[in-house]
Amino acid sequence: MGSLRGKDDKFRELAENRVNKAIKMVELIGNLSSTRNYSYSEEEVKKIFRHLEGSVAKAKSKFTEQLAKKKADKFKL
Repeated sequence: MGSLRGKDDKFRELAENRVNKAIKMVELIGNLSSTRNYSYSEEEVKKIFRHLEGSVAKAKSKFTEQLAKKKADKFKL
C-alpha cells in the first residue's frame, strides 16, 4: 500500500505545481489585454481562448475517461 500512497502524494504535488503554473500563464495572457501596450483584433482574442478552452477540454476528457474505466473495472455482486 506504500506505493499507492506515494503515487497519491506525487499526483498532488505535480497537480498543484502544474495548475499554479498554468494559472500564472493565463494571468500573463490576460495582461496582453492592455490596449496601451498592445494592439489586437477580436478574432485574435477568440482564437486564443478557443485554443485554451480546447486544451482544457482535452485534458479534462483524459481524466473523465480514466475515471470511467476505473468504475467499469469494478465487479460487485
